Amino acid sequence: MGFVFVLVFLGLFMLGFPVVYAILLPAAGYVLIEGLPLGLLAQRVTYALDSFPLVAVPLFIFVGNLMNLSGITDRIFRFAYTLVGRVPGGLAQVNVFGSLIFSGMSGAALADIGGLGRIEIDAMKKRGFDPSFAGAVTASSATIGPIFPPSIPLIVYGSVTSVSIVQLLVAGIMPAIVCTIFLMLTVLLIAVRHGHPRAERWSTAGEVLKDFIPALPAIIAPVLMIGGMMLGAFTPTEAAAVTSVYVIFISAVFYRELTLAHLWHSAVLTARSTSAILIIVAAAALFGWVLAVEQVPQAFATALLGLSKDPLVLLMIANLIFFVAGMFLDSTTATLLLVPIIAPPLVLAGVDPVQLGIVTIFNLMVGLLTPPMGLSLFLVADIARVSIRQLLRALLPFYVPLLATLAVLTFWKDLTLWLPGMIAR
Repeated sequence: MGFVFVLVFLGLFMLGFPVVYAILLPAAGYVLIEGLPLGLLAQRVTYALDSFPLVAVPLFIFVGNLMNLSGITDRIFRFAYTLVGRVPGGLAQVNVFGSLIFSGMSGAALADIGGLGRIEIDAMKKRGFDPSFAGAVTASSATIGPIFPPSIPLIVYGSVTSVSIVQLLVAGIMPAIVCTIFLMLTVLLIAVRHGHPRAERWSTAGEVLKDFIPALPAIIAPVLMIGGMMLGAFTPTEAAAVTSVYVIFISAVFYRELTLAHLWHSAVLTARSTSAILIIVAAAALFGWVLAVEQVPQAFATALLGLSKDPLVLLMIANLIFFVAGMFLDSTTATLLLVPIIAPPLVLAGVDPVQLGIVTIFNLMVGLLTPPMGLSLFLVADIARVSIRQLLRALLPFYVPLLATLAVLTFWKDLTLWLPGMIAR
């Protein structure tokens, strides 16, 4: 019955049903066929949403929205340009480096694209960059945000697997930096080959300091959050609350650009985004409950362990599964539906759950750049005013550093586990 349930879900999804309906309809049908009380549906949904760690999701979304509306992203962009604008690639390098800074506050790829990415693409187009190349750099650099703390996908992953969210968030720091370096090297090679424009000279120390001071309060936000979690001062949810209050404070007192209209609009956008995420969380809880009752995860674990018991081989299989899933499902849905099935046998075989979390989320972020459901593709194409085909053509070179990062995460687990290990000690 469990496999029939999965087939019905896949059938509805392929027919074009929204993911929530494709999950809820088979779940409701299962309850009716099995003669279970309908109140069970509401009970499972309520239980799934009654989660303290999930409170961090709307708070971090709120921070990203508030930063976009209060002008903080402009200051981050200006500082990034002063610092690396002279490097071959110019604004393209600023695009990548700025994404690393901004990701320390937004925690989501689409927030990066919609906020800093919009500024970057417009600036690159004005400086003579091809719009499709500007879009490709923006889309690929947006993969950094969801693995660098705060990371909404990692918070969801931790909630599903009961893995320490603090360790997951800290584990994403080094992979994000490695990905940034790989992307900047790629931009450098492309820029040298095609002669892309860059700043006319290196900025003086005084110019760097001049643009650093306005950006400093924004840069302190991720330092405050990460440092507090590593020192055990607060949990991820408390870190989200502290960061929210801090961003409101610097927007109102330091930058003096915060208005009630900004607060209201940020709250409305946050409510919409949070609703879209949490309704999937609730529906996926029903999906997972049906699978658990029918013992589908156990059957899958037996089949997977029958292929191999080598942790590295199993991790490579998981890479393939999540990479393909990312082509069709958004990261939240894929995490909630697949991780409860795939993670247990891999952890049982010896794969570290923290490493698995980083590998899983990064795979799904790369999936945002692949058709047919690549949400980053559609958003960037709309901002850059280019076709999906043009954007994909420009993106091809950037799959190399992204897949190289994925290979490093898979084969070099110490890169991921070094910082979490320091917390444990």
